[in-house]
Amino acid sequence: MVGNNEKRFSGTHQWACMDGSAHVLVGISDFAQESLGDVVYVEAPALGASFKIGERCGTIESVKTASDIFSPVSGEVVAVNELLGEQPELINESPQETWIFKVKITNPQEWDELMSETQYIDTLPTG
Repeated sequence: MVGNNEKRFSGTHQWACMDGSAHVLVGISDFAQESLGDVVYVEAPALGASFKIGERCGTIESVKTASDIFSPVSGEVVAVNELLGEQPELINESPQETWIFKVKITNPQEWDELMSETQYIDTLPTG
């Protein structure tokens, strides 16, 4: 669980939540999990891997499709949610609370480039 920290969102439907001053938890938005359907597998990035903002860093597979995970910030992966290996359905049960990996952010200014929840919701298709 993430706690009550503010979430920010990327245009590729990942959320980010500060976990301390230098770490960011990453998950997918409710919209993304609804689009995917029943999640059956999560390929998280490897510990120690480094990614730039917007780079593909994993995959989520559902009964309908597979979707790439993109890093919402630049940094090094310092933790992976091991529970998802055995219980990928946690993404469907509580997408806004279930983190996939944790990044040690290398460019804190990127946090300010992410959308607030209100801004993100305004980008979603309606109807």
